[in-house]
This record gives sequence, structure tokens and C-alpha cells, in this order.
Amino acid sequence: MFKALFYPLVKYFSFFNIFQYISFRAAYAAVTALLIAFMFGPTVIKLLTKLKLGQEVRDDGPETHLVKAGTPTMGGVLIIISVVISVLLWQDLTQFYTWVLLITIIGFGLIGFVDDYLKISRKSSDGLHSRFKFFGQIAVSLVVVLILYYNRNDHTTLLYVPFFKHAVVDMSFVYIPFGMFTIVAFSNAVNITDGLDGLATGLFIIAIIAFTIIAYLTGHSVFADYLNIPYLAGSEELTITSMGLLGACVGFLWFNCHPSEIFMGDTGSLALGAILGVLALVLKKEILTIIIGGVFVIEIVSVVIQVVHFKRTGRRVFKMAPLHHHFELIGWAEGKVVTRLWIVGGMFAIIALSTLKIR
Repeated sequence: MFKALFYPLVKYFSFFNIFQYISFRAAYAAVTALLIAFMFGPTVIKLLTKLKLGQEVRDDGPETHLVKAGTPTMGGVLIIISVVISVLLWQDLTQFYTWVLLITIIGFGLIGFVDDYLKISRKSSDGLHSRFKFFGQIAVSLVVVLILYYNRNDHTTLLYVPFFKHAVVDMSFVYIPFGMFTIVAFSNAVNITDGLDGLATGLFIIAIIAFTIIAYLTGHSVFADYLNIPYLAGSEELTITSMGLLGACVGFLWFNCHPSEIFMGDTGSLALGAILGVLALVLKKEILTIIIGGVFVIEIVSVVIQVVHFKRTGRRVFKMAPLHHHFELIGWAEGKVVTRLWIVGGMFAIIALSTLKIR
């Protein structure tokens, strides 16, 4: 919005030329989202506490988590509001990528909100029935993928693999179910990872930094040509979205770090995970995102392994799934688990970024 309002004034005052620069708008998108989260965080926490919208803890979880019962949840609302306001102010609203990202974060955020509300109202860790939750994810992801498919460019349906210069296959119409799977899978992966104070938030911050760099490079013809990655006109605006997400999550982490004053809940985790999936699709980094979000992938795979192995043998592979709970039960303090997984997440992000040149 600011670009549309102020950039035309450049013919009167050269200062307003600054609004055409992605770097300027991206930086202030982050600052805007960060300040909103900082300023309204305490108010949101007080309001959620007053409304008794507290977390319900799993009965079969680690005993150390019992003290977390009643901690305000639905904190994802703070993240979503911060991001949406930031994007509307600083991003080019004529770019359809802007609206794809907004539809994603609001759509998945609403699904998570309903899930969180039902958990609280029922005073149970079981919220929205998995069948309805999955249907909602499928419905929103279908809308998003169809928008991308029917506004496709030369690269949309191509599948790129790290270390290869050229696309390995044109998925054609298979792109639609593939895209839906990507969005839903990452949405659930982040949701499952959100089990310790600051864990999912910190890992998402690491991942979104990587995506900020990728979005800027992909939308810059010179850099894209130099790195031999697909140049996607307009995708540079996603740098602003990514920075807005970064600012919002850093602001939220201020309140979400151990001991957490507020949890993002499914409202935040489902939305943030879906955003990773959509960024992967738009920027043609579907496979690379498995590396960028490596910890998220490991966490959801640990649950799959645990469930499948238990059903077949009646025995567990891990003391508890997802994996972060296994580490807690073998004696690691919560802070140590979170910090070490952040370190692993950072390593994955660095490896992913290195593949942009190693081709």
C-alpha cells in the first residue's frame, strides 16, 4: 500500500524513490511486524488469560509439561495479525503472490483457531476431529494450488532438484495433488514440532531467513542467471512477506521462549507450516525445502515411524514421539533440546543455501 501511495510522489520529491526498493520495504516490513508483536503481545496474553483460553496438556506427555497447563494459547493470532498488517502496508498489492500468501496464512490460521478453541472449550488436548481438520487443510490447499496452477508461468509445473541445473520433470496436472501434499505436509510437520517452548518458532525463523534469501535471488534476474536458478518475475515481493514473517516470529519468540508466556497453538503452527509449503511451490524449491525444514521433516517422520512400528510389533522405537519428547525422556532439559534442534536447523539451512551454487 505504501508503494502505491508514496512512489508516485517521486516526480515531486526524489526521496520517495526509496519505496521502489525491495530491500527498503522488506526491512521495514520486518520492523513493522516486530513492533506490532512487541506492542500487542502483553495485551494479547492478558486477554487470553482473562478469557481463560489456556493450553490443555496431553495426559501421556512428559510430567514436566504439567506445569504448562493453563498457559495462554492461540498466540498464532498475534503472528497472523502482525504479518497481515505488515504485508498490506509494505508489499505490492497488485502482485497475485501477495494474495496467495495471505489466503494461505488466514485460511490455515482459521482451521487452527477452530482446533484450539475446541480444545479449550472441551478442556481436552483433542480438538477438531482429525477428519475435519484434514478436510479443511485439503480445501484451503486446493484453492491455493489452483490459483498457482491457473496463473502458472514457464516454471510452475517443473520440478527442480538440488545439485541439478535443470528441471528433472514437468509434472503437468500432477502438480495439483503434489502441491496440495506439499502444503499439507509442511503444515502438519510444523504443527507436530510445536511442542516445546520456542522450538517451532525458532526453527521457523531459521527457515524463513533461508527463504528470504532465496526469494530475493529468484526475483533478481542477474543473481538468478549467475546461480542458474529459475528467474521468476514478481517473486522478489515474497522477500517482503518473508521478512514480515521473520519480524512477527522474532517478536512472538520474545514471549514464547522458555518459560513460555504464550503458545502459538495450532492457529500459528498450521499457518506457518502451510506458508513454508507455498513458498516452496512458488519459488520452485519443493525438494530443497525438505532440507531447509529438515528438523520439521525429521519430527513428522519420527511420528510416522513410531505409529507404523507400534501397530506392527506392539513396541516403540522412541520413548515418545515426536522426537523432541524422546530427548526429554532420556534426560535432556527442555532448553537443551530446543537449543540443539535450533543448531541442527541452522545447519540444514546453511546446507540448503549452499546447493544454490553447487550445481
